Amino acid sequence: MRSEAAASREDARRSAGDLDKRCIDTIRTLAMDAVEKANSGHAGTPMGLAPVAYTLWQQFLRYDPADPRWPNRDRFVLSAGHASMLLYALLHLAGVRRVTDGRVTDTVAVSLNDIKNFRQLDSVTPGHPEYGHTTGVETTTGPLGQGCGNSVGMAIASRWLAARYNRTNATVFDFDVYTICSDGDMMEGVASEAASLAGHLQLSNLCWIYDSNTVTIEGHTDLAMSEDVAARFKAYRWNVLRLQDANDTTGFARAVEIFRGTKDRPTLIIVDSIIGYGAPHKQNTAAAHSDALGKDEVRLAKRFYGWPEDAQFLVPDGVYESFRDGIGRRGRALRDAWTRTFADYKNADPQAAREVELLLQGRLPEQWDRELPTFPADAKGLATRESSGKVLDAIAKTVPWLIGGAGDLAPSTKTAFPGAESLEADDPGGRVMHFGVREHAMGAIVNGLVLCKLRAFGATFLTFSDYMRPAIRLAALMQIPVFHVFTHDSIGLGEDGPTHQPIEQLLALRAIPNIVVLRPADANEVREAYKIVMALTDRPACLVFSRQKLPTFDRSRYAAAEGLARGAYVMAGAKARKPEVILIASGSEVQLCITAYEQLAQEGIAAWVVSMPSWELFEQQDNDYREEILPPSVSARVAVEAGSVIGWDRYAGPGGTIVGMHRFGGSAPGTGLMQKFGFVPERVVQAAKDKIAKHQSVESLRKHSR
Repeated sequence: MRSEAAASREDARRSAGDLDKRCIDTIRTLAMDAVEKANSGHAGTPMGLAPVAYTLWQQFLRYDPADPRWPNRDRFVLSAGHASMLLYALLHLAGVRRVTDGRVTDTVAVSLNDIKNFRQLDSVTPGHPEYGHTTGVETTTGPLGQGCGNSVGMAIASRWLAARYNRTNATVFDFDVYTICSDGDMMEGVASEAASLAGHLQLSNLCWIYDSNTVTIEGHTDLAMSEDVAARFKAYRWNVLRLQDANDTTGFARAVEIFRGTKDRPTLIIVDSIIGYGAPHKQNTAAAHSDALGKDEVRLAKRFYGWPEDAQFLVPDGVYESFRDGIGRRGRALRDAWTRTFADYKNADPQAAREVELLLQGRLPEQWDRELPTFPADAKGLATRESSGKVLDAIAKTVPWLIGGAGDLAPSTKTAFPGAESLEADDPGGRVMHFGVREHAMGAIVNGLVLCKLRAFGATFLTFSDYMRPAIRLAALMQIPVFHVFTHDSIGLGEDGPTHQPIEQLLALRAIPNIVVLRPADANEVREAYKIVMALTDRPACLVFSRQKLPTFDRSRYAAAEGLARGAYVMAGAKARKPEVILIASGSEVQLCITAYEQLAQEGIAAWVVSMPSWELFEQQDNDYREEILPPSVSARVAVEAGSVIGWDRYAGPGGTIVGMHRFGGSAPGTGLMQKFGFVPERVVQAAKDKIAKHQSVESLRKHSR
């Protein structure tokens, strides 16, 4: 009897092993077939790493395919976004439900037909995973290293949420974050910056799975990379494990168990894999990286797997059921348990539960803006970075899940909430983050925080937004309400010189689709700018502030700052009277236009001053409003901004002029630089008069020609 029982157990083990292999090979062959049909894409990593991904999803990932929005789900980030078919195959086989208009539907997120339409127009299986486009994709990846940075933000968010909302008898948040990264991710600086901060913060809920297949597009990594990655991550204070064969699912499972038992640091699992595993002529070569294998090679690879060679997009019997009984059943049980926990939590602490619900819904507390200051008129005024700090502090008092910090520049950017705790390894619930001098990582980490529903921001000097542009662009692509505080916005910052004085950065930010860039003119416009930013739900924003003091305008003489909400408004000048000239500016240059306006008025010249803090908001307005602010009949216009002139011609018009920067700045006090480069009221006045005279001359010629 004993031998029969042992034989039965051995048969069951072999049967389970056969089914696991069938599931793994299904992932591999779906990837191969999709790439082959599209004649485009990357099958090599899914072929090599399928055993690892399968084991993670089936045995460990706390994720319910029936509810991919479950707040406490583990996050799975494919930083190696070129291997998108690995994720699409997993989403399909696990039966992840599609979310539409915020609701979970009965439709699968990725169908077999979707996989057949890989990389095709309007499909949910684009070349690289896109958040919000394909359910189950936790973040948009593709630019290497960004997903790694996002995952650090997600891990920070999990610990922050746990610190604020968990109770002794109720764990509401404790999700882990798993990231598959590639050799390319290891080379990108953003991943290194993020890894350094993750080690400092002891993010024990973060696991990077490094697919070390040693092949990139140009060839083997020894062309450009020879460091000891394991030693580097140990120096970052990570726990480093190594799996010498990606097919060793038992060994990988042991590594994940070690990660889950490690409580004082993040974990890197280095997995030695073979790119294009099973393709006899192309495995372990660059040919398996970014090209279809070719029909003959696909047939040979399938023969190696023991797969029907002519079958395409085959999902054999038992595969769907295996995923249903694995991640499906386990995930449903975990979610049900969490739902019961949260129901009890609501009864025990309804206020905290309400906070959690608002946070997850992307909403703000009622009367969140009740503490916002109103700034009295003041000729000396404040630097807008100073008024920004005061407004941020007021918001922090009413929005508990507002967190953020600077790239080692909080004293300069004024972004540390007074009295708030720093977020550190021993205080994961702090609200003031210290990113260190790591702007690349800061942008990516903030994206990860916001993807977990926190309202998070980063801060640095405007010129260093160049370091953050990839992350800002991805935030815009993902349509998430990240915001960043950029100070020292022009040559007016002074002595630090042209290396720190932004010229083209405003233009570069404005060029990104689906973003709002705001450059307020005074303290009250700053307040209104934050009201706009906090209300955003579907795009990021950049707030741009001055280092130098700017007057706080007397709003009893000039239009209310609420006009900022429409992107541009007539701040000075009687709307009932057609102006002879329109002066247009943003930020610190509005004061020049106001001074010029007053001088022109003394000379009997009718002018308007248009404060234009946001091109994007202005362009959203209807045509009637835009023409009300910039009447087409008034061709005499002067646009003034201490930055690149490109783009201002849209508002200055063919008959206008632009006072801007055509070169880099210099190292000197800001007032001297402003005078040197012509940002003085006298130049604005003269430009206005020149345009009026030219316009009158043109009109006179027209009359005589009649």
